[in-house]
Amino acid sequence: MTSLMQAPLLTGPVTRASTRAFVDEHISPYADAYDRAGAIPEELLERIGDAGLWAPFLPPAVGGAGLDLVTLGEVHEEVGRGCSSVRSLLTVHTMASWAVQRWGNAEQLARWGPELASGRTLGAFCLSEPGAGSDTSNLATTAVARGGDWLLNGVKTWTTGGQRADLFLVFARTASSIVALLVPRDTPGVSVRPIHDMLGTRASMLAEITFTDVLLGREAQLGPSAFASGMVLTGTLDLGRYSVATGSVGILQACLDACVGYTSRRRVGGSPLRDLPLIQAKISDMVTDVRAARMLVAEAGRLKDAGDASTIMATWVAKYFASTAAARHAAEAVQVHGANGCSPDYPVARYYRDAKVMEIIEGSNEIQRMTIAGEAYRGWAA
Repeated sequence: MTSLMQAPLLTGPVTRASTRAFVDEHISPYADAYDRAGAIPEELLERIGDAGLWAPFLPPAVGGAGLDLVTLGEVHEEVGRGCSSVRSLLTVHTMASWAVQRWGNAEQLARWGPELASGRTLGAFCLSEPGAGSDTSNLATTAVARGGDWLLNGVKTWTTGGQRADLFLVFARTASSIVALLVPRDTPGVSVRPIHDMLGTRASMLAEITFTDVLLGREAQLGPSAFASGMVLTGTLDLGRYSVATGSVGILQACLDACVGYTSRRRVGGSPLRDLPLIQAKISDMVTDVRAARMLVAEAGRLKDAGDASTIMATWVAKYFASTAAARHAAEAVQVHGANGCSPDYPVARYYRDAKVMEIIEGSNEIQRMTIAGEAYRGWAA
């Protein structure tokens, strides 16, 4: 077990600029290969740890950088610009790490903090089930109290990073509430089944996780069980939604960069494609939406750093706008590239598939629209 005094030290500050340089060197050139392989190589996972990108918001005492959430959003945007699958791994690791920091006791933070900060232990988030998504009222996974221990049974699916994760943050139903449990992968009764050939984020190493009579000590419980649904789950999902919003901004930026480069090189009738008014209109819309999405994400991040509860709605709005814009402009990017956009030789086809996933995960856009509208009507008489 790594002690707090043995926590690794970062070699330099984590910033947007440092992350951009890392992405341009180690991620973007290989993202299509990761997509085809359906996995992220172990070497890159280690490099991400060396760069201090797994959980830089954790406190320096456990090996993090104490990074503010606005800057964390910029980091996740840059990674999302390079590869949505890698960003997805950062998202679920962030969710597990944040939950340990925010709701773990001193022993849990000492046990897991340094491991999560360095990436020696990779975290994943287990909520969705074959018969239930983010609706906790339909959770079938159960945790039965046995003295001070828990007996865990159930199946979780669509677990991002589940093929590789070492620590699962699992939400289960008890006799009276929902409980959050930290479950190491090597615990007897835990089995992992890889899920392949998804539409998008194909290298995010999805898995179905089965828990069969998994016996856990009291040290597995994260926060009081009465708070798991209302506090731990809500806060963790909010941070995951924030990461998806920032990743959607990254897709938008990637689409813009790809289209500007392609239309500058491609010639039609002897002139660059970029000279066509219709192309300029498409580029103008991309520029506007990427800036607007980035501003919405930054607002959500500032509210998080300020501890303002309105960040929950700000994050809903940012995720809804950014993911919708990413899907729309990724489709336009494919159209701008013509037949080339449908080939494996250009990344816009990957952006198109990944952007569609952003409209579904961490709260589908349909749910977001109802939630946002509900907030608008709050306080008005029926």
